[in-house]
Amino acid sequence: MTVTGEHRPTRSPVDDGGVRRTAAGRVLAVLDAFGPAHRTLTLSEISRRAGLTLPTAHRLVRELLTWGALERDDGGRYSVGLRLLELSALAPRGLGLRDAAFPYLEDLHQTTLGNVHLGVRDGLEVVYIEAIRARVRKPVDSHVGDRWPMHATGTGLVLLAHADRELQEQVLSAPLTRFSPLTVVDPDELRRRLALVRKTGVAVARGQITVPDIVVAVPVLGRRGEVAAAISVVVEADDARPRELAAVLTEASRSISASLTA
Repeated sequence: MTVTGEHRPTRSPVDDGGVRRTAAGRVLAVLDAFGPAHRTLTLSEISRRAGLTLPTAHRLVRELLTWGALERDDGGRYSVGLRLLELSALAPRGLGLRDAAFPYLEDLHQTTLGNVHLGVRDGLEVVYIEAIRARVRKPVDSHVGDRWPMHATGTGLVLLAHADRELQEQVLSAPLTRFSPLTVVDPDELRRRLALVRKTGVAVARGQITVPDIVVAVPVLGRRGEVAAAISVVVEADDARPRELAAVLTEASRSISASLTA
């Protein structure tokens, strides 16, 4: 089963307060039109998804092409350009964290034969900044840059469990998307699960997005001992041994945390 991690509404030229977007806001809306399920777009698709008129979208796309933020293929479709990759390398929670974690994530992938994710919190969502997909078994088709609501993923539950109480309540008081019959969307049950994650240091999520799968996740600590990220393994539930997965994840997490503080 293939599931994408994008949940973005089409943008409007004005924000919720009725204020017309600035020039910078319109540029950002063009870039925000792209996502895991929309990696290449036509000009008309950019216009629609960004909530911009076609002439405005055309002008902004042309400027972004010149700067290198967008690229255009022979078929006339646009994609995100390499210039943005260069900028993302400067983000402290981006490529630096990925570089530190990758050797240990690769070991996890080899050991578990599952999908391995490294996620960080961005607002009310978890974003995968690294994803290694299983070659033999492929529980979820995940990619770097995928976004998910925190209540529905192992990495998200870890990050939400260690977030401040105000942010937790903001997430739990909002409508919670159900991705499968097993997705937990009851706020009280989620509060109990978050307390268990804090107590045990491990999140176990069975069938929350795709029913055949189970996710085990643990936190990664930053330089000041804060929860900077979370790592997870996704495997088929029938073959899963959550305790063994938690043990190898915890070992990997300690190694990544140590490399971040070295």
